[in-house]
Amino acid sequence: MKRFEGGRLKSVSSKGWNWMMDRLNISRIDRYIITKFLSTYAFLILIITLIFIIFDYNEKIDKFAQSNVGMERVFFDYYLNSVPYFCNLFSPLFVFIAVIFFTSKLADNSEIIAMKAAGMSFKRLLRPYMVSAALIALMSFLLGAYVIPKGNVARVYFENTYIKKKKITSVDNIQMKVDTGVVAYITHFDNKTKSGYGFSLDKFEDKKLVSHLTAQTIQYDTLSDRRYSWTLRMYRIRTQEGMKEKIESGNKLDTIIMMEPTDFFYTNKQQETMTLPQLDEFIDKQTMRGASGVSTFEVEYHKRFAMPFAAFILTLIGVSLSCEKRKGGMGASIGVGLALSFSYILFQAISATFATNAGWSPMLAVWIPNILFAIIAFFLYRRTPQ
Repeated sequence: MKRFEGGRLKSVSSKGWNWMMDRLNISRIDRYIITKFLSTYAFLILIITLIFIIFDYNEKIDKFAQSNVGMERVFFDYYLNSVPYFCNLFSPLFVFIAVIFFTSKLADNSEIIAMKAAGMSFKRLLRPYMVSAALIALMSFLLGAYVIPKGNVARVYFENTYIKKKKITSVDNIQMKVDTGVVAYITHFDNKTKSGYGFSLDKFEDKKLVSHLTAQTIQYDTLSDRRYSWTLRMYRIRTQEGMKEKIESGNKLDTIIMMEPTDFFYTNKQQETMTLPQLDEFIDKQTMRGASGVSTFEVEYHKRFAMPFAAFILTLIGVSLSCEKRKGGMGASIGVGLALSFSYILFQAISATFATNAGWSPMLAVWIPNILFAIIAFFLYRRTPQ
């Protein structure tokens, strides 16, 4: 929004931005660096997003045609939800390139030399960069924890249905701990009908079996207002009361069992569709049940916290590498920056694989890249002229 004032066009949004900076007591030079940093970051996201859409569409156009899916669904269900996800996923890369590009330009134009000649130390120069990194980190955390997972529900469903065409509709031999001392078993469960057969529920007290329930079929009640509502048919309950055994049977039993059909299926990229509170609840529930495959969800949970911190670490590395004029100019700094940022993303993927397949601690595996690159950042900071 713009208005005519004093013979010149003056941006109202720009005036608001300057007012906010004044209120925060941020100097003009800090304001200049923050504005340039964030605008370069946003520009990189826009360019790389357009490149991603073009290349991805050309790669998947045959699959879209084979699936007979309309362009409206391709755009709104897939790309509109894919872009925020991938932008947040590669945010550390965008941060690094933005810092390297903008700071190298400042160094080549001798602006950093002028700042230092005016008495600004390297530590003081870092302040606006860290403010920018903090804004990006906060945005990345909030988007990754609460906003993007909701869009990922549509994206993951679209990928599994129309691109990869991998949709699991049934599962065999389900065994899980549904409560303290209570273990459920289902021979076969069909997710389309939300029903299974060969059901049993065993209750233990002090490692002794006190109740054994069996049912020919089990049906999840999708119309019930309460969660965990199930209907058992052709059931039989055997209860041990001291030295006596009580047996009860019937044709139909409506009951509450602390499990849902979603607990039986780990769909591809399911962890990406959960908000942070949902992930926390799911991990606690599945750990209590002794379920396998929880490490994938734990990796995702810790990644939601570790990724935003990368903005600070990679910003410090980027500024340290590019704040001085170098023999190779801006190209050399950008080359080193790209190599380091890609190595960070690669290292993160490798360590996450070790957590899911080799039994590493998920928290340690996710934070190792940050710890290693924080050491590199500290070393580069110390060797940069202050």
